[in-house]
Amino acid sequence: MNRITGKIVAIESNAYMSLVDVAAENVVFTATLLETPETVEYLKIGNLVTLLFKETEVALAKNLDGLISLRNRFSASVTHIDAGDILSAIALDFSGKKLVSVITTRAVLRLQLAVGDQVEALVKANEIALMAGHHDH
Repeated sequence: MNRITGKIVAIESNAYMSLVDVAAENVVFTATLLETPETVEYLKIGNLVTLLFKETEVALAKNLDGLISLRNRFSASVTHIDAGDILSAIALDFSGKKLVSVITTRAVLRLQLAVGDQVEALVKANEIALMAGHHDH
């Protein structure tokens, strides 16, 4: 599970759900939660939280240009590639934080990924969970 610690900087809620913006490493991440500040205590601007997202939910792009609907887009460098027959684990460095993306080996070949490459990592807002406090590895 990928983990990044940050601070809640904005919350937009209705009666059932919230869009929570979390600043971490000079990037603002957004999480869509089925919780509100009225239903959970940790959802308050200024609180420290840990973003959690699965390795299989991290898409990678090279030379990405233009607007896309994904709310979470951040630059990272490839530090290791563990290529399998079907799937590959791509180790990433995001501002000194170690993250992992699991994508198809076909995608690794199509993107011509190599150690040292700069990539854009993409995660849908509904794939990010939040946990109160600091829980880095």
